[in-house]
Amino acid sequence: QVQLVESGGGLVQPGGSLRLSCAASGSIFSIYAMGWYRQAPGKQRELVAGITRDGSINYADSVKGRFTISRDNAKNTVYLQMNSLKSEDTAVYYCNGVIRATGWGASKDYWGQGTQVTVSS
Repeated sequence: QVQLVESGGGLVQPGGSLRLSCAASGSIFSIYAMGWYRQAPGKQRELVAGITRDGSINYADSVKGRFTISRDNAKNTVYLQMNSLKSEDTAVYYCNGVIRATGWGASKDYWGQGTQVTVSS
C-alpha cells in the first residue's frame, strides 16, 4: 500500500503565504511524478503544479509567479510554496503521486486526503 499525507493548510490573509507538504510512504518502488491539485466549492478539480522525477515542472497559469513546487526525492516529499495568496486560491488542495508500488508492474495515481486552504481577511 502507498499513502500520501498532506500538511500545511490553514487560514491566511490575502497577500500572505503558506507552505504545503506531502509525504509518500509505504511499499514504493518508484515515484514518477508528484503534484498538487485543488478543488473549490462548485468547481472541478484542477492541476495547480506538477513535478516529474527528472525535475520537469509545470504550473497552472493562475499561479505562475506566485507558487513554487519542489521535491525532496530522498524523503519522497513534495512541497508547494504559495505566496501572494488571493481569495480565489481558496480550495481543498490534494496531493497526487504517479507511483509504482512494490510488486506492481505499472504505476497508478495515488491521492492524499486533501487539506483546506482559506484565503480571507
